[in-house]
Amino acid sequence: MRRFLPPQCIGVTVVAMLVSVVLAACQIPVASDTASTSKSLQPIARSATTPSAPSASGVAMPRGDLPGWKQVFADDFVTDTPVGGFPTAAAYQGRWNVYPDGTPDTAGQNGAKSRYYPSKVVSVQAGILRCNLHTVNGTPMGAALLPVLPGTSTAYQGQLYGKFTIRFRADPLVGFKTAWLLWPDSGTWPRDGEIDFPEGDLSGTIGAFMHRQDGTSGGDQDGFGTTVTYTAWHTASIEWTPEKVDFILDDRSIGSSTGRIPNTPMHWVIQTESSLDLSPAASTSGAVQIDWVAVYSYLQA
Repeated sequence: MRRFLPPQCIGVTVVAMLVSVVLAACQIPVASDTASTSKSLQPIARSATTPSAPSASGVAMPRGDLPGWKQVFADDFVTDTPVGGFPTAAAYQGRWNVYPDGTPDTAGQNGAKSRYYPSKVVSVQAGILRCNLHTVNGTPMGAALLPVLPGTSTAYQGQLYGKFTIRFRADPLVGFKTAWLLWPDSGTWPRDGEIDFPEGDLSGTIGAFMHRQDGTSGGDQDGFGTTVTYTAWHTASIEWTPEKVDFILDDRSIGSSTGRIPNTPMHWVIQTESSLDLSPAASTSGAVQIDWVAVYSYLQA
């Protein structure tokens, strides 16, 4: 089950947009799970694919370009950083941003107590970025992470089209979910669409959604379901081109959208938060783990 998730607290214009979105989201129907069609922080080498260091998850981070794609950003989290040190540690400063402590997550915008608290959640150890999800004094805590792409001045500036890949796993925590998405730089939703993958409750299965360009409601979307759970390591990719959005999980497409593709720049927001339908118990605690991420620009044919 999913609901629209907007970006957080970026000035008066966005705050006003959030209010209208939240009101609209209360009326959004649950999407169908059927397809509409079926460790280095240095600059990345861009001329050819090169070997990467051994990976904690068993799959090394890709380095270099792929056919049709130019690698513009990658991080395999080689610098350990304690809780409270991300992204201000030197290795990550200027490369990552976060939603500030206390920002309501999607459930929080709908009245729940849940909030983003990266200073109490995020750490890096032994090549793995960890989001340690838990509750403090009745407030469930998650985090939203945003890579800063080359040539942009903030994490809220993205790119038009691209490939976005992440290697991850999670404990099966009831009441927490991923809502990892591409959000339009314009902030205009639902008109400029939204692309969500992987999305789902950590105790359930992985899904994907594409909100269509020129959408008129949150339900104007394609939805794709799987039977795959979060507990094992997975690699998920969004491949976004002018003709298609393809959702790829462990080298297999779980579905693709080919109509009304979003066509304005978008930025990547890796949001881990409380579920909309069930708040986590006070005793629920565990981690989402991210081994590496990679971003590519689209090479026009």
